[in-house]
Amino acid sequence: MARHMWTLLQTACLLGLLSAEWPGLSDEEITPDLRYPYNYFGEFGEEQTEEETPTQSPEETPTQSPEETPMLTPEPCKASAFTEWDKLFTMLENSQMKENMLLQYADDIIKVELQSLRGEMLQFVAQYGDSCASAIDKAARRSGAQMETRLENALTRLREVSADQYEQQELVLQQLLASSVTQDAHLERLENCCLKSSQAKSLQARHLTQEVTDGESGVRLEKTLASISSELQAMREQMTRYMRSNLSNRLPSGCDTGLLFPTRSSTSNVEVTPKRPFPTKAVTICLWAKPTQVLNKTVLFSYSTTGNPYELELVLNGQSVQFTVDGETHLVEAPGVVQEGQWVHLCAVWSSWQGLASVWVNGQQAASSPGVAEGHELRSKGSLLLGQEYGRYFRHLIIPETFNAELAFTGKMTGVNMWDRVLDSQEISQQAQLDGSGCGNRGNVVAWGVSDIESKGGVKLIY
Repeated sequence: MARHMWTLLQTACLLGLLSAEWPGLSDEEITPDLRYPYNYFGEFGEEQTEEETPTQSPEETPTQSPEETPMLTPEPCKASAFTEWDKLFTMLENSQMKENMLLQYADDIIKVELQSLRGEMLQFVAQYGDSCASAIDKAARRSGAQMETRLENALTRLREVSADQYEQQELVLQQLLASSVTQDAHLERLENCCLKSSQAKSLQARHLTQEVTDGESGVRLEKTLASISSELQAMREQMTRYMRSNLSNRLPSGCDTGLLFPTRSSTSNVEVTPKRPFPTKAVTICLWAKPTQVLNKTVLFSYSTTGNPYELELVLNGQSVQFTVDGETHLVEAPGVVQEGQWVHLCAVWSSWQGLASVWVNGQQAASSPGVAEGHELRSKGSLLLGQEYGRYFRHLIIPETFNAELAFTGKMTGVNMWDRVLDSQEISQQAQLDGSGCGNRGNVVAWGVSDIESKGGVKLIY
């Protein structure tokens, strides 16, 4: 379409030029060699005027016999001369041919140039492709190393800032506790003083009532003292609630981080990677737990292998704690030791020798039993979960990780540690101190704050 428009524009320009060059062009000025004959097969003859071929009536026309009628030979057609428009169209055809030739020549040149450019590009890629790829690879590695270094620096700064903030919060809480204790002592002294003064004033009021006939002032004084005493009691209860709320929001035993299991679902769990592999013939598991709701069976800790999905389990059954080794038939239970909404420290100890197993609650032995999986050895290459159990859905059997929501733990958990030996009573009681620093005593199989953990199903890490 664009090519036809360009041809029309060229035609219009050529017509304008011709009209400007030859304004008085006529048939006589056209050279004979530009004329072309129309003498094709005698189709066209010369035009005859009326004078050359007069018409005769039938009466004047002499009658001749067929023998007398001469044979007429047709005259050849004469070619008419070129007109001005014929010349213009001839020139337009010539210009159209030249234009087509120029376009064809331009297309050939472009094709040749494109082929040469393609060859140069292929040669450039073949020559410098490897060096460019290696340079890009080096740049990507360098940028990755720089980003990794920056991330490590940022994490270090974040940990330092969080540690400083935790220390500041600890100092503020210690100051608040000290001030609350001091204020409590002041309140007690003030209360005693008020009681003494109220007794003295009540005695004085009695004497005054005996001496003075109008006893209305003594009644007012007693009401005022009673209101002051009630206000002091209300302030004391408020300070007690404040101290309890601060203690409940803090993580126990000096732990920096904890796990929050917000809801009971079929996907909420935490997978822990042990620091060293099994097998072992002795184990000690310790953790802090604050359950939101306790049902018939709530899983705190579980270790599953391909041979036995119930290799180790520490579960809550109502207010009781159960510790099983090598299946539910080998267990030890401590009844009535857990309360909803309160922190509790639990330790489970087992030795293959004589099958001695025990459960410790808040640093004290709550239950023990011999003959629990005696002579058994814990297998290696298993999976360790917090807040859930694999059971028959063990992932090594290539089954999707779907758990039983009724067994999921809800609440908070921290200070999870595991040893491949039996801890003594002193080590266990040291970890169970609520306001101590037992969270720093980390296990050699699972170490809280050191071992890798992966939270799933909405489980959050809290500080």
